[in-house]
Amino acid sequence: MTENAQPVFSIEKIYVKDLSLEVPNAPKVFLDRENPQINVQLRTDGNGIDDGIFEVTLTVTVSASLPEDRTVFLVEVAQAGIFQIRNVPQGDLEPVLMIGCPNILFPYAREAISDAITRAGFQPVVLAPVNFESLYQSQRQQEEAAEPGELPIQ
Repeated sequence: MTENAQPVFSIEKIYVKDLSLEVPNAPKVFLDRENPQINVQLRTDGNGIDDGIFEVTLTVTVSASLPEDRTVFLVEVAQAGIFQIRNVPQGDLEPVLMIGCPNILFPYAREAISDAITRAGFQPVVLAPVNFESLYQSQRQQEEAAEPGELPIQ
């Protein structure tokens, strides 16, 4: 990295890497009048694929269930992006990958989730905004609190 080089951040490509939808109790589940319990889980992965080129994948899993563990639906999308990130100090790279990139990917993942649920015959689920900075900080604190050799709780 040269001393005067300006940081570079650009979006090269945004795409759905994986999408799955399950409605295991259809058609019976469509007759239920109870409101399902919605559960949302997020996971972010980032890795280098070339010099200054990174792939970041935001995986969002949304499940809806009724009492007695009856699954209404389960949808998961792995929304990915290829980003060019150059001339960023090594200490700042992880926050860019784990905060900045997921902030860009989340609206696309939210749309894919809502569309899949609607196509399955249910009312759309609109995911609330996510504070990826707060999630990142919480994960860092958990990792720091973990004993050496112990995996952090996910």
